[in-house]
Amino acid sequence: MSDHHRPSPLRTFLEKKGGAASWRDWMEAALYDPDNGYYTANIRTVGRTGDFSTSATLGKELGTAIAAWVKKEWERAGQKLPLIEIGPGDGSLHDQVMRALGMTGRWRLRSHLVERSPVLRGRQQTSLKRCRHCLTWHECLESALERCGGRALIFSNELADAFPANLFQRDAGGWKEVWLSAAENGGIVETLRPRPVQVRSSAFDIECQDGQRVEVLHSWREWLQKWVRHWKAGAMLTIDYGGTPAEIYHRRPGGTVRGYFHHQRLAPTELYPLMGRCDITVDVNFTDLIEWGEAAGLSAEQMVTQRVFVQSKSSGPLQREGGAADAFRCLIQRPPPVC
Repeated sequence: MSDHHRPSPLRTFLEKKGGAASWRDWMEAALYDPDNGYYTANIRTVGRTGDFSTSATLGKELGTAIAAWVKKEWERAGQKLPLIEIGPGDGSLHDQVMRALGMTGRWRLRSHLVERSPVLRGRQQTSLKRCRHCLTWHECLESALERCGGRALIFSNELADAFPANLFQRDAGGWKEVWLSAAENGGIVETLRPRPVQVRSSAFDIECQDGQRVEVLHSWREWLQKWVRHWKAGAMLTIDYGGTPAEIYHRRPGGTVRGYFHHQRLAPTELYPLMGRCDITVDVNFTDLIEWGEAAGLSAEQMVTQRVFVQSKSSGPLQREGGAADAFRCLIQRPPPVC
């Protein structure tokens, strides 16, 4: 069959789903399908030669700040807890952290990387070659925590925004979930269906007009519930762009969904033809992350902007206000104390 007559990845996906699927299921497949997903099969790398950059690929300040946070946590715990980074990208951030810890900090340190993308895992093994002797790779956080005996410092940068999101639209005063369907004329249409009762979010409480769209990272809540019981001690640092629902959706009636392809920002409607070939992301509702963490037994110790977090760990000049560092949040959470 020629490419001209070959069904698009989206239509093939919908046919396997019986003609319709939730937007979340589509995002999951677009990013993580074993054979055609962006992260699992098609991503090249992260940074200037990839489709997007992260704060870790643009400078060393964040890695240095995280290393300072690690040292403070070691002092608090009275021991050198192992490190776990989730979704390490191209390995830049972990390399920066390890360098900033110095020889003393790295001495007898075990560090664990949780990565489900075979492509990125290969990149990490190359970029972190000099310290591979103290690194262990895992496909899930449960495995890493088991190796650490449940005691670890966990950190991630731009992880939550790549979790599959449920997409909702305000309609007739209530919230409906966005689904995708195959139209008879060969096109793709978005439809609205009743909201699943198990999906709850602080975003549903914002004042807005019909037509407003919001994203809910219910997949993060499901993920948290899978591994949190295995975590006995330490702290977790989650870094991502986002904020409260009021901050995220102010003057954004279409929500925050967008994509990146060769560093070009894509509108939501441009994502469907590029299924599996581009990054897809949403802003992170940190109010949800805090509330879901508390429901799972975690306490939220601090949430500040990345600029404040970096500055609190540095003696250098203040970062410029109003830049990208103010769009990112740094959330520190802890497991319940062991009685």
